[in-house]
Amino acid sequence: MFPKPVASLKPNTLEYESLPMVKPTGFREYDARWLFEEEINLMGMQALGMGIGTLIHERGVRPDIAVGHDFRGYSASIKMAVINGLLAAGVNVHDIGLALSPMAYFSQFALDVPAVAMITASHNDNGWTGVKMGIDRPLTFGPDEMGRLKEIVLGAAFDLKGGGSYRFVDGFPEVYAKDLTDRPKLKRPIKVVAACGNGTAGAFAPKILEALGAEVIPLDAELDHTFPRYNPNPEDMQMLHALRDKVLEVGAEVGLGFDGDGDRCGVVDNEGEEIFADKVGVMLARDISALHSNSQFVVDVKSTGLYHTDPVLQANGAKTDYYKTGHSYIKRRVRDLNAVVGFEKSGHYFFNQPIGRGYDDGLVSAIAILDMLDRSPNRTMADLRRDLPKTWGSPTMSPKCADEIKYDVIDRVVSKFQGMKEKGETVAGQAITDLITVNGVRVVSEDGTWGLVRASSNKPELVVVVESPVSEDRLHAMFKAVDGILRENPEVGDYNQTI
Repeated sequence: MFPKPVASLKPNTLEYESLPMVKPTGFREYDARWLFEEEINLMGMQALGMGIGTLIHERGVRPDIAVGHDFRGYSASIKMAVINGLLAAGVNVHDIGLALSPMAYFSQFALDVPAVAMITASHNDNGWTGVKMGIDRPLTFGPDEMGRLKEIVLGAAFDLKGGGSYRFVDGFPEVYAKDLTDRPKLKRPIKVVAACGNGTAGAFAPKILEALGAEVIPLDAELDHTFPRYNPNPEDMQMLHALRDKVLEVGAEVGLGFDGDGDRCGVVDNEGEEIFADKVGVMLARDISALHSNSQFVVDVKSTGLYHTDPVLQANGAKTDYYKTGHSYIKRRVRDLNAVVGFEKSGHYFFNQPIGRGYDDGLVSAIAILDMLDRSPNRTMADLRRDLPKTWGSPTMSPKCADEIKYDVIDRVVSKFQGMKEKGETVAGQAITDLITVNGVRVVSEDGTWGLVRASSNKPELVVVVESPVSEDRLHAMFKAVDGILRENPEVGDYNQTI
């Protein structure tokens, strides 16, 4: 019988090599994330594989799973530990090797495999690992599946029937690339900087964009799992600044930045302006809704209010639904509403048919941006940005807050704002006109300025975003008000970046 996992073990000991360690907080809302060796060990990852396999059988899914791993120094070892667990649970493993997360999602369709397990910490810093999982393509796990998986793994309630098989799928990246490039080329060679942060996307993104007819200038595309310049995260201003500098240096029409597992794409325009992903989404929504009348879109609660107020989207008959932040949540909502696209401020875009298959793929997003430019030969990316109604927005800002307490803190913050609204109190000097509590709280003042606070789904931190359609002063006033309420909670630490 496989031992029951324990929450903590001291490295470099007999127990560490003899028992599975799995910190319970690693089971998050829609995927799993741990600090490798501090919060989970290889036996713990093996237990996770056993748990995934047990859940597959429990849900009556055909026991075939595609497995891939991102480019980190430890990901291949972790993948093999997970595979050992899957085999013990009687699952047939189709190993696609080094991959982007969307490549793993694509493999479910290309290989006709119902389940997926992608070994990746996404944009988290080195030291982190995790798994993005799904058993109902194109969806990935939500809270229900994650909760049941947690019960199985921590309780060692495994069904280890054995009999699983293993095969390595040779050359799968070429299959993925062909799927993206088997289409007409761009009408002109759009000059693109492709920034990859030395992460997994460097092995694939520049070649695919070149095959589409773009003139590509790679930036930090050499694979190096130490991430020597910056963490590959297109929400991180350090990566965006590096991309901006290169765009201006070479005179590119657009800069595209890919995160560590390639499911997100950040954008810098030809004038070096770093465009937050929710604003890029509005630009794409304008382009797509002109081609598909009465388009339905889904966006997360961190995103700009322009999806509701933009006159072009209104004229095109577009409808937008604001929903919970998180790739699994938005993906599921896109499917349920049969939306054309779902947009997240983080840069996860979920293109449905006829553009994509419903999952988030940074390269599909990049191609949609290039197609938008290709359809507007007399307009630059900066022109398209300037066409949007002016708003002042913040990047995603994340103050530290321990996993064990962050949801309690959010409950307190939500209650605080609800109490303020009931008493007729103001926020940043204005009346509260709306509170959106589908995911944390988005507090809206009478001039449309708003602030959002929610718990991060994959790191020990909170998430804060503010936007004003009025002025930069109102933006800062809202941030000061929201931060002031956060500071009533001593568990909230320093921000990673602020305005």
